[in-house]
Amino acid sequence: MSHTAPTGALPSSGLRMRAASPDYAGGSAPPQPRCVRDTGLELSLIVELVAKAMYSIGKIHLPVLTGKLKLSITVLREALDAMQADHLAEVAGRGDSDLDVHYQLTEGGRLRAAEFLARCRYVGPAPVTLQAYRDLAQRQSGRQAGVGHIGMAEMAAAFADDVLEPDVRDLLGAALQSRRPLLLHGPSGSGKTTLARKLGQLQTGLVAIPHAILVEGHIVQFHDPAVHLPAPPQHGRQNEDRRNPDARWTLCRRPLVQVGAELGYEMLDLRLDHASGVYRAPPHFMANNGILVIDDLGRQRLPTEELLNRFSAPLDSGCDQLTIEGGCKIAVPFDVTVVLATNLAPQILLDESFLRRIGYKILVGPLSEAAYAALFRRQCHQHALACDEDVLYYLITRLHYGSGRPLLASYPSELLGRLHDFAAFAGTSARLSAAAIEQAWHSMALGHGTAAAAPASPMTFSADSGTTLYERII
Repeated sequence: MSHTAPTGALPSSGLRMRAASPDYAGGSAPPQPRCVRDTGLELSLIVELVAKAMYSIGKIHLPVLTGKLKLSITVLREALDAMQADHLAEVAGRGDSDLDVHYQLTEGGRLRAAEFLARCRYVGPAPVTLQAYRDLAQRQSGRQAGVGHIGMAEMAAAFADDVLEPDVRDLLGAALQSRRPLLLHGPSGSGKTTLARKLGQLQTGLVAIPHAILVEGHIVQFHDPAVHLPAPPQHGRQNEDRRNPDARWTLCRRPLVQVGAELGYEMLDLRLDHASGVYRAPPHFMANNGILVIDDLGRQRLPTEELLNRFSAPLDSGCDQLTIEGGCKIAVPFDVTVVLATNLAPQILLDESFLRRIGYKILVGPLSEAAYAALFRRQCHQHALACDEDVLYYLITRLHYGSGRPLLASYPSELLGRLHDFAAFAGTSARLSAAAIEQAWHSMALGHGTAAAAPASPMTFSADSGTTLYERII
């Protein structure tokens, strides 16, 4: 009885994976495999990848094939020797060195490669085994002893340019130390998303990320350049000097993955691209060894209760269950620090059970007058504008207090950006003035031509009063 591989699956002989136990080291990729056995993959899978690469390129230079599949010369020669023995490939030309060799498919090899491509169109770096990924994800977890942590001095330095109250900064630092789920709540525009992303930038250490993972005979594309940012070049060179790493892994900063209102059911599991026969990893899987930010909690395309229930068991066990088409369940690591951000009331949004699971619940509210003033001055500098203290006083006392709008962190940058927009439209240079800031302020209102807000109490304002903002409100 003939066996037909499922869509996206590799040949049946590729379903059996040899165990591999490379000598992992923190902050570096495993060592380069020296033979097919060292890769943990079946020879038939490597032959398939080689054939598909040669089919799409034609006559191919051996070093080019190495760069495309991220496999060593010795591993590829083992596969190419097997292909020549089976009359699937042949030498198309030789140069002066052992590396200067061109290969091409035979007619039979082209027919076989076309069959491979009809089943799965993936042509790229060879995958690592799921077990190899599990092992390395555990070894490079931020929860492992010896992994650098952010202390008080580091937090203070990291947020030196932010107008963050000391108690909020300390809470964030403690939350990072704990690696427990964190909830940032407060009004829209208070800076919750900015703080969450800053936490991602504070992560220490580097992690090795696979380009692709072999899961039950299927290819799962894992590495995403938008999420897995490369390690600093200097560290990469040091790693290469120490030994030859397995190029199927790439050294990256710890990931920060952010999802928002677009999050739906289909994004929480492996997704098969039927056109290519390749699976895409879900966001929380790609966030392993890093931070997952769920922004705008309560506005996703699935009920909040169902979303949180989806992550309850993985948070407790450190393991998630993903599904391959056909219903096959696979266990993958869930080594992420979950950061939730919402402008809704936590008591309404979350039940008591999940509130207990959240290690730290931090209110990110309006700024103090001093903090708002410091932020406005810094934003003026970034927008190449001279800060006028009287205009800043007018903004706080007349516009904010007069309208009842809180001193939120989003206002300074938004207002100064609009000030530049109006100046560019008028063909003039941007300049900070009471009239310009008021025009920018009213442009943020829902209606058009909104009348100027009246002050909360009778007051007079004079640009020539001679007193500074510090003397008035600080």
